[in-house]
This record gives sequence, C-alpha cells and structure tokens, in this order.
Amino acid sequence: MRYLHDGKWPVILSALLCLSACSYNGTYRSNLSDVCTFELPNDCAKHATQISLTGTDAEYRLGFIEYDDQGQLRDRAQQDRVLSEYLEIAGKQDVIVLTFVHGWHHSARPEDGNITEFRKMLTSVSRQEAHSSQQQQRDRRPVLGVYIGWRGDSLDIPVINHATFWDRKATAHEVGRKGVTEALLRLEELVNVRNTFKDGDPPSTSRLVVIGHSFGGAVVYSSLQKILNDRFIDSRKGKNFGGNAKGFGDMVILMNPAFEALRFSSLFELSQEKCRGYFPGQLPKLAILTSESDYATKLAFPAGRFFSTVFERHRDMERYECPRPGMSNSRTVAIPQWKADRNTIGHFKPYLTHKLMPASERGPESFDLERAYSDWSAHDVDQADIYTTVDLISMQKTTARNPYMNIAVDKELMDGHNDIWGDNIIGFISELITVSTTPQQVYEQLLQN
Repeated sequence: MRYLHDGKWPVILSALLCLSACSYNGTYRSNLSDVCTFELPNDCAKHATQISLTGTDAEYRLGFIEYDDQGQLRDRAQQDRVLSEYLEIAGKQDVIVLTFVHGWHHSARPEDGNITEFRKMLTSVSRQEAHSSQQQQRDRRPVLGVYIGWRGDSLDIPVINHATFWDRKATAHEVGRKGVTEALLRLEELVNVRNTFKDGDPPSTSRLVVIGHSFGGAVVYSSLQKILNDRFIDSRKGKNFGGNAKGFGDMVILMNPAFEALRFSSLFELSQEKCRGYFPGQLPKLAILTSESDYATKLAFPAGRFFSTVFERHRDMERYECPRPGMSNSRTVAIPQWKADRNTIGHFKPYLTHKLMPASERGPESFDLERAYSDWSAHDVDQADIYTTVDLISMQKTTARNPYMNIAVDKELMDGHNDIWGDNIIGFISELITVSTTPQQVYEQLLQN
C-alpha cells in the first residue's frame, strides 16, 4: 500500500504494461540444422532454410536473415547458414535470387502475412522462369528467396501501435545503414560467383532482385542509396567506361515505400543530367510503385514529418524536365525542398515518371520478351502496351530507358498501403523481373532473328 501513497505504483504499473505490450524481441528462425520441406502452413516454423514445391516447375527455396533494432544481425550463424547453402547452389548453376524486406507491423514471425505472400511471388517467378527457359531452350535457373526480418512493431497493441511511426521509421533507416548493406552485398557477390571462372567460360546468368515494402523500402533505400549514386556515376562517359547505367544487382523494387522524396533527389537528378540518352541495351534498375490511395504514405507520413522538420530551413531548387516529344528544349521546374522533405517519393509529383493502370484492350494476351526489351519503359506512346496484366504509361518527363521509374499506381491495382500482392501487380512485377533478369545473349539472339 505504501506505493499508492508515494506515487510509485502508477509508474510501476505503466512500466509493466509497456513490457507486456512490447513486441517479441528475439530470433524467430533459430533452427539452422537442416533444410526443411515446406508443404502446409505452420511447417518449418523455426527453420532458417526451407524448400517448397519440390520437383515442380514452381519449386523455390526460402531463407531468413533477422536483425535487431540496432541494425545488427540477431545471429550471424543464421546469415552464414543461408548464404553458404545458396553459394553452394550458385557455384554449380546459375540462379535467380529474390530478396524481400518487410515493412511496418510485420516481422519474421511464422506465417506473417508478408511471408505467405512472398511465397506466392516466389512461386510466380519460378513458374515464369520455367516457362521462359523452355521457350529459350536454356537451363532453368533455381529461384532462391531471402526474407529479411526486423522488428516492424515495437508494441503489440492494435491501433496504439500506430503511434510507433517515428520509432519504427528511425529503426528502419538504422537497420538499412548498419546491417542490411552487408547482406545485400554478399548476395550480389553470390550471384557473381560464376563470373570468376577462367577466360572462355560463358558469363554467368545469375540474377539478383531486391524488393522492399513500406518502411522495408526505407531499409532497402538507406542501405543502397550511396551505392546506387556511385554506380551511376561510374557508368558515365568521361570515366573509365561509358556504358549502360548500373544499379544494384539486377533490379530493385520498392512498393509503397515510406521515405522522403528528398532522399531520392540526387539519384533522380543524375538520371536527368543533360537529358542523357541511354543505350538500346539499357535495362530497368529501380522501380518504385506507390498506390494513389495509400493514405499511410500520402497523409500520415507527411503529418508525422511535419513535427520532425518544423525547425529546419528549406529552399526551392531549380531543376528541369527533359524535352517531351515535339519539344526541343527542356522545361525548368521549381522543386520545393520542404514538400520533398515531408512527402514520400511516391506522392511527390515532380519526381513521378509513370502511371500504372488496369490493362486495356491494347494489352497483349501473352508476354513478348522481344517487344518488352525494345520498350520496357513505355516511352513510345504509339506502341501497344507490352505488359499483360497492366498498362504502363510514361509521363514523358525523362528520356526513354531511364533505368529509374517512379510509378503512381491506380487504386484498382493497389488499393491502400498493404494491398501489394494482387495478381495484376504480381504479374507486372514478374514480367519486369523477367526483362531485367533475362540473359543478354538471349536478347541478342532475339534481335538477330
């Protein structure tokens, strides 16, 4: 009773409530002993490495790598287990590696909704690879999935956990800057392992695709921002080699990403510099997809950023858009820094390059890789649409084949923040991945024929 009188009891009660409401802060995938065969929900709940749909055209593997709030690996042995298994496979045959980083309110918890949906994406890409390899008369590349988990919630109480915006946003950038960069670079090293063979061997056709959602998009972009800028500059004329613009791996896809447009400014402006033309062999390197009805990033994010930036000083930046068809000169535009610093990249109009709409009658019944290679950026408005489940429409702000696309998605395709797994969207992403991961020699053969 003494605590009731001295005022300590309410403090103790609040502390106990907080501790009981905190989300799990440990390793979910602690079994590193063997590769588990996943067949039904709840299978392989603690296994870090798994295989599913064995012996079918949709077979894939899935590995888990987990991080704590400080951006440190929860268990380095877990990462080493996944990478060593995949390296053994990649050393013998070419592979496709798909990496997914989840966002707010998610984790590596068994049967988290994002894990379930990522399995469907792996299945779709694996089937597409089986179909493409048969058509192109080449070996089928195994699909290897990597799910990067972090504590997407600090509180387990529904509704109240929405107040963790600032906490989880800061954690996402921390995880990206401190830990995930290593894992992604090691995965890129893994897909390049067969390029170290002796002269005369055919180049590796292994490919790496990285996908981030929500604050997971912030994780990915924080970990790769400097790398993307550096590699783009390395590809410019006037340096050692003038060629196609480089990215990270073969494709980075950010879905409803929750980070400021201002973070994207330098990369966007580099891609627009002097409205540089891109070589015919340039492939997409970064695609940002944001639903027009994603109110979490459209309204809640700038509301949260208002308090973070209220004492900062901003100015207008003078930039330009590349000439549109029929125009000879670029158009100067003013970029208000305060808007770019408070709004997400997908809701900042000056940096939007495309719109994604439900498929019209112009769309093909089947995916034509040769046509996709010629106009994957949809810059030629006179050409029929090339994607089977959607229409990609260029806003004509940049030159054809700009490898960085910032796409506003119609709400019929993605309605809200978490609606990223619809069949039409997965179909588009699978086809975009096919464009970016198809071996160059296949394209050369298609053009010769």
